Amino acid sequence: MKKIILITGASSGMGKETARKLIKEGHTVYTVARRIDQMKDLQEIGGHPIKMDVTIEADIENVVGTIIKKEGKIDVLWNNAGYGLYGSVEDVPLDEARKEFEVNVFGMAAMTQKVVPYMRKAKSGTIINTSSMGGKMYFPMGAWYHASKHAVEGLSDCLRLELKQFNINVVILEPGFIATEFGSVLLDGFSKIRKDSAYHSMMNKIEEGTRKAAEGKGSSQPSVISNTISKIINTNKPKTRYRIGKFAKPMVWMRTYLGDALFDKIVMSQI
Repeated sequence: MKKIILITGASSGMGKETARKLIKEGHTVYTVARRIDQMKDLQEIGGHPIKMDVTIEADIENVVGTIIKKEGKIDVLWNNAGYGLYGSVEDVPLDEARKEFEVNVFGMAAMTQKVVPYMRKAKSGTIINTSSMGGKMYFPMGAWYHASKHAVEGLSDCLRLELKQFNINVVILEPGFIATEFGSVLLDGFSKIRKDSAYHSMMNKIEEGTRKAAEGKGSSQPSVISNTISKIINTNKPKTRYRIGKFAKPMVWMRTYLGDALFDKIVMSQI
């Protein structure tokens, strides 16, 4: 059945790949991101790109209002906008950490607050929140990113219980390593940290591992995500969590069942 879908963070990677697939499946897909020029190709195949910043409330109100005025409803909201912030807790400026939470957590919450009233009125809808396998485990130099994704997990779990009475599904997507811009963002973040950092050696090792993963087969293609999102949208009873992509399931399994000391040892053995 044709659905009205709103996707944030759709200018590249998982969001863009999935938007293409859903448009081809016949859905009406609204895609939003700050870089609207990178969504022109989606418009050419029938998508509806709109420029939006998830940290600006007026932008969100404009997008939701535009869709409701034209379509009368929003069946699916995929909160996919987000980015990785890397560096030691000591080195990363708190203003940068706050920005990470503004996008990854509060931006997602703001989108949800604006869309839920319409889903609640319709007594139907699906909200998909992009977390990460990093929302269930941790890695050095990723404190602020992991903290934001742990927050996404907790917020989504509470939201699911609150909205169940209104027949609104809340689904948590937990990707593993996916071939997107994520690795380059990580490396860019490191380059901004002072060169005399006490953690320089660790940063070098993580950079080396990131490059090897990008060059080899260390990541899954975005199509594994687009296929999963399509499955979620086209089922009446989606699962609560979808752990998908390279290393997602084994890493979370190890974190869950091996205990802190052993998991710490495994992680540090890789760097």
